[in-house]
Amino acid sequence: MKEWIIAVLPGDGIGPEVTAEAERVLEAVAERFGLGFATGCYAVGAAGVETAGDPLPEETRAAASAADAVLLGAVGDPAFDHAPRHLKPETGLLALRTLLGVYANLRPVAIHPALAGRSPVKPDRLRDVDLLIVRELTGGLYYGEPRGKNALQALNTLAYSTSEIERVARVAFQAARGRRRLVASVDKANVLEVSQLWRETVTRIGRDEYPDVRLEHLYVDYAAMRLVAEPASFDVLLTENTFGDILSDEAAVLVGALGLLPSASLGAGPGLFEPIHGSAPGIAGQGVANPIGAIASVAMLLRHGLGLAQPADAVEAAVRAALAGGARTKDIAAPGEPVLGTRAMGDRIVDLVGSAALEIRHGSEARARDQARVLREHP
Repeated sequence: MKEWIIAVLPGDGIGPEVTAEAERVLEAVAERFGLGFATGCYAVGAAGVETAGDPLPEETRAAASAADAVLLGAVGDPAFDHAPRHLKPETGLLALRTLLGVYANLRPVAIHPALAGRSPVKPDRLRDVDLLIVRELTGGLYYGEPRGKNALQALNTLAYSTSEIERVARVAFQAARGRRRLVASVDKANVLEVSQLWRETVTRIGRDEYPDVRLEHLYVDYAAMRLVAEPASFDVLLTENTFGDILSDEAAVLVGALGLLPSASLGAGPGLFEPIHGSAPGIAGQGVANPIGAIASVAMLLRHGLGLAQPADAVEAAVRAALAGGARTKDIAAPGEPVLGTRAMGDRIVDLVGSAALEIRHGSEARARDQARVLREHP
């Protein structure tokens, strides 16, 4: 039996709590489908600084590089807000993305019917919302040089090359081919030269390589407004790094809570899979964090990282069934509804993953293979 190696990086705050439930779901998948997963836990972020004096310790680097996929909890600790940049937890996260070469971040946003009433957005605007944000992850302001700060001035550099834009654009267009064949590319081309290059490059890739996919260009301010006013009009939303960071968190408003959404960061090597929420230190250790984002990230790990579509479908079906059956953590519960803790929500989903009677909506194995091919051919 093939055994896949999964490097687990629980991280900081609620990261270890939600990751523990995600690992339990992975174990349930292994038992149900007769699969083998070898997992090992490694420090990252503040946990890395505390144990090894480095937000991405050498042991973690080696394990992540050698793994078939990496499962991450969360990174961040306010105790390090005033630490030197090389000791900030977030520096470890950026270094991890660079190490793995994961340049395309996929964040699916779909409305769970059972939670439509928990969003501050009116239910009629949420009908048929099913979008995918494709965010460039290893370029732009977060990585550009030169950068620095002194008492009088600070500097960050926004830079993209055509090759960086081309490769993430191909991921977005390929994803759209398996969906509704619509790509909305976000920029600020009216004022930024970098955005002008982004728009020109995305236009060329769409015209020359994906003529069957409809492309529109949106300024980021209008995209932010439309994401709330007309979210169902989006299929695939393609963005650069900073805009994608902001817009994907805004999109969490549609589903009702940050704790529900997963992500996959993909490149030519091992993928990085994590919930989009932060470390939430204010509730860490209380057993109330929502593990669904981490568990749904396991589904993305199975599908995009390992090419295991049916087990991924089973995890997603278990999450749907748990929510349809009334399972709620504190962040998604309506007033007066019973509330489950982190472990109890994990129990509910683990039991459903193991249920042979669970209705599974089979995903597209071909779509996952096509996505992997694009990433291999345009690393």
